[in-house]
Amino acid sequence: MGFEAPRRLVRALGEDDDWLGRLPGIAEETVARLGLGVERVLAPGGRSSLIVLVRLADGTPATLKLPRRGPEPERAALERWDGWGSVRVLPVPEAGDALLLERLHPEVSLRSLPEAKALLEAAGVVRRLWVEPGDGHGFESVAERTERQARALRGLDDPLVTAALDARDELVSDASEDFLLHGSFRQGKVLAGDRAPWLAVGPEPLTGERAYDLARLVRDRAEDLVAASAGASAARRRVGRLADSLDVEPRRLRGWALFRAVESGMRAMAAGRVREAESSLEFASWL
Repeated sequence: MGFEAPRRLVRALGEDDDWLGRLPGIAEETVARLGLGVERVLAPGGRSSLIVLVRLADGTPATLKLPRRGPEPERAALERWDGWGSVRVLPVPEAGDALLLERLHPEVSLRSLPEAKALLEAAGVVRRLWVEPGDGHGFESVAERTERQARALRGLDDPLVTAALDARDELVSDASEDFLLHGSFRQGKVLAGDRAPWLAVGPEPLTGERAYDLARLVRDRAEDLVAASAGASAARRRVGRLADSLDVEPRRLRGWALFRAVESGMRAMAAGRVREAESSLEFASWL
């Protein structure tokens, strides 16, 4: 079968991306090398990888992930968690630049639940992921990742950007935790499973304080909050509830939520995703 990239992936990377041109060949070679039976390419899928539903030679359902960048940080984090709160990597030799994962239910994420229930379940999943990163790990830190992101914001003449950068600098200067973090944790990254009700997928792992990992979750369904008359107060209540339920200092969660919302919004604006950008920046202004 063909391995045409879903439109979401093409829009995210750009039609002229060299990897997209090579992707059908990469997928065909990987499937043949691993002896997989192909069911279908998952759409809309992700913004940085091709996801294919496959079966192993013995008929076991699995998910093949072909990421744009090397899979090693994600593989290392998933192996560290070993299925505790996250999808499992299947022990298939010679996977190369692919990830072969246990099959979850890709169409059923926490976003299918009412908001209050989704946040409760999300809290239960994310606390399982916060483990020691292990000796000799190669994960980048929150300070390193956010410094790279901050460089793209410095020099912008905008009060919200200035507030976000100030918050980031203060938080980094007195951080005291060093857990393995998911890095991109939100409701859409938690899927229904058979081995456990809900399991996290798609980490962008790094190490640091737990408040950073909650900062993207706080912004979930921001479009609904923006449309509501009491969106600002609802956003602040959400920060307080999540901080209380996971024993995180509200001030630190608010600061990371501000930085991550502004950074995401400005990046979306630069990419022409105006609606997404406006939603993130309005959310940031409420904090």
